[in-house]
Order: sequence, then structure tokens, then C-alpha cells
Amino acid sequence: MTNEGTPISLSDKNFRQIVAIAANEAGLAIPEAKKSLVQSRIARRMRQLGIADCGNYLSSLAGDTEETQHFISALTTNVSHFHREDHHFGIIRDRILGQAQDGRLRFWSAGCSNGQEPYTLAMEILKAIPSAANRDILILATDIDRVVLTRAKSGIYSENDIEGVPVSDRAKFFKRTDDGRFAVTDDLKRMIRFRNLNLNHASWPMDGPFDAILCRNVLIYFSDETQSKLWPRFHRLLKPGGFLMLGHSERIHPLDGSGFVSAGVTTYEKT
Repeated sequence: MTNEGTPISLSDKNFRQIVAIAANEAGLAIPEAKKSLVQSRIARRMRQLGIADCGNYLSSLAGDTEETQHFISALTTNVSHFHREDHHFGIIRDRILGQAQDGRLRFWSAGCSNGQEPYTLAMEILKAIPSAANRDILILATDIDRVVLTRAKSGIYSENDIEGVPVSDRAKFFKRTDDGRFAVTDDLKRMIRFRNLNLNHASWPMDGPFDAILCRNVLIYFSDETQSKLWPRFHRLLKPGGFLMLGHSERIHPLDGSGFVSAGVTTYEKT
């Protein structure tokens, strides 16, 4: 058995194996500069399992889907908060919800992490369309990490977690739990379908079309090649005039033939 005090080394060969597995399983691009960070994260997971040899751990991933998911989770960062990059929700309010009739509305939070993004979207929908519960409006929220999906489904957050939520929205959309935390209301939960999804897989189970896809601060982990393969897939799932919203450091190059045009800060409209 190994413990927190046992050093776990990561050879150059191990690092190359990790890079290859991460690219093959999830399309992740890990630069050499991240080696020390990768070592600390993989070492933490190995200690949890009581494995001291990195080569043995990496060999154990073959055919072990569940542990491979833990491996990918260890390599990625799940950071999110309510109303993150709020300009996107402003576009949704003004250009989708503000013009919505009585028809169907669909949204996809791709890489939903701990759930703050889809719950923020659900709050904005209910504020703009009070009758949303009686309409055909749904949010699909997906993530590769089953651990964060479990938390997202629970909809329970600390006081620090909800710091970005306006006071009026806290009163309307959260209930205080017995242990002093905050649980989202059932009205929000009913609007969201949480699902496990690897964006790097060859096929996706959803058909669309979506009015907006939010894939924010996810593509920074992917190589340029992987990103270029995702643009047409997102494009096919959006309705004409639908929006793809990316993170603050993510961009679609205007000359890559993606079928999108800029529609605001890190916002792209399907042409």
C-alpha cells in the first residue's frame, strides 16, 4: 500500500503513455510543460487506489472504463460558478428568450461541470418565461466526469458557491438545507437532463436541433485538430441562427470554414 508520504515518480515514458491515453480517450492535448501538474494529479489518484508503480497503474486502465474516467477526471479541472461569463446569458435573454413564441426551446451545456452553468440558464429561462414549466423547454447538461455529474444532479451548493447569484434569485430558486447549504428548487431541476458524455466519441446520442450550445472552457484541453472536428458536429446540431458559445480564451478561426459567424464576444451564430 502507498500513502500520502510515499513519493510516486513519473518517468518520461510514463508521461508519454499518459499523453497518449488522454488523447485517445478524451481528445486531451497535454503539453510537456504540464508534466509536474500531471504527476501530482496522477499520484493523488494512485495513492487513493494504493498503487505505487505508475506503469502498473497505466496498464490497469486497459479495458477498465470506470477507472479510465477517474484518470481523465484527474487530468482536468472542474472550475465553474454561477453567471460565469454572464454576457452569454445576456445574448440568450435578448436574442432567444426575448423573441421566443410558444414553440420548442432546447439548450445544451456541453461540459457542465458541477452544474452551475445549466442551473444559471434555467434561472434565466424561468425569469424570462414564467410559464416555462408548462412548455417544451429543456436543457441538456453533459460532462465526461461522472463524479461532478453526481454533484450537479444533487443541486446542492455552499454559500461560497452561490456568491455570484443575485439575492433575489437566491430567495426564489434556492432552499436552505439543514446543514446550512443551498439546494436548487425542483423547478430548476425539472428543466435539466444530466447525462454522461465524452465529446471525443465518434457518435453523440442527441439529435437537436438546439437554440444554443454552451461549450465553455472545455476546448482549451483539446488539440487544434480535435477542435476542428467538433465545429461541424456542433453546427449540425444547431438550428439555423442558433448560437455556439465558447470560453473567454477559445475562438473559431474566421477562415476555417466552420459555418459560423461572430455574433458577440466568444459567441458564434450558425449561418
